[in-house]
Amino acid sequence: MLFFDRAMLAMGNILFLIGLTIIIGPAKTLLFFARKQKAKGTGAFFGGLLLILMRWPLIGFLVEMYGILILFGDFFGTIAAFARNAPVVGPYIGLAIDRLGVGRSTDLPV
Repeated sequence: MLFFDRAMLAMGNILFLIGLTIIIGPAKTLLFFARKQKAKGTGAFFGGLLLILMRWPLIGFLVEMYGILILFGDFFGTIAAFARNAPVVGPYIGLAIDRLGVGRSTDLPV
């Protein structure tokens, strides 16, 4: 019921940005969002945040998800490689990842 609460979505986005800034630093965070090839994703993410603040939480959430997929899509290969190496469940996760078609890239895009 509170999944699309405007205040909670806005607070989560702000905390996400603060956490990202703490992890990689303010300069790298600004460089990450200011890249030319990531401009569409940055615009969609902040546009979705603006839509949430303008009381359109469902549409804003969907626009933000599109932006996050564009911004962080390069990390999916790294996450997939990490999940394959998990003990006990790693082989099963690897089968699921192979069926979904996620790449095996382990390069960090930052």
